Amino acid sequence: MTGLARFSINQMTVRQLSLPELVGACRDLGVPGVGLWREPVRAYGVEAAAGLVRDAGLTVTTLCRGGFLTATGAGERAAALADNRRAVDEAATLGTGTLVLVPGGLPAGSRDLRGARERVAEALAELSPYAGEHGVKLAIEPLHPMFASDRCVVSTLAQALDLAERFPAHQVGVTVDTYHLWWDDTAPAQIARAGAQGRIHAFQLADWITPLPEGVLNGRGQIGDGAIDMREWKGYVEAAGYTGAIEVELFNDALWARDGRELLAETAARFTEHAA
Repeated sequence: MTGLARFSINQMTVRQLSLPELVGACRDLGVPGVGLWREPVRAYGVEAAAGLVRDAGLTVTTLCRGGFLTATGAGERAAALADNRRAVDEAATLGTGTLVLVPGGLPAGSRDLRGARERVAEALAELSPYAGEHGVKLAIEPLHPMFASDRCVVSTLAQALDLAERFPAHQVGVTVDTYHLWWDDTAPAQIARAGAQGRIHAFQLADWITPLPEGVLNGRGQIGDGAIDMREWKGYVEAAGYTGAIEVELFNDALWARDGRELLAETAARFTEHAA
């Protein structure tokens, strides 16, 4: 299949495949990159996973995910920082330079969005030097505002950059995800802002389809099925200087119910059609 030089498949898109099955399918289809998730990687063994991917000639484009840094209790905050340091270690072992961070939602009973974002900044101040020492960039991912209360108090690229800019660009940057940002007409200018500073550390695609499912988390559409112009967004990041991998990350129960290899082949074909 042609047009896949920058294509990466996020492991969650085809989570029905085991890690060896995913690696084998990527090799057979000519998919050059994979974005991995910590839970299945740890279940397989981090060093074993690194060897499996390396031996297949694949590149690990990102590791998902670190973050969830908004807790107020001392014990919870210490545990979150320790877990994120482990995530940095895992990313380094896997050979990826990018750890995607989802900052976390509001603590139980809190309505203080600004305070929660400031706690994210405080955590980054501790984590960013550690990440830099290990050659790993932290990529803050703003999520759609519908996730602000429970998953991510950072809803816009501007908010993510306001946090990232407190730290060196080689340590902290952002993830640009079409699913979460397509609605925001200020996002193109913020992508340019991020690119001028060398802070676009990951670029992910997923389409927006309606109606959203109950629970909304698993409503990401196959690219080409929804409202987002993928080439337009690719143009934004390329104009900002981004030349890295383009990762398709889908959360969708209907897609997960299908044959994983078939879904991977379809996703690669959709990427070629809509984003290559």
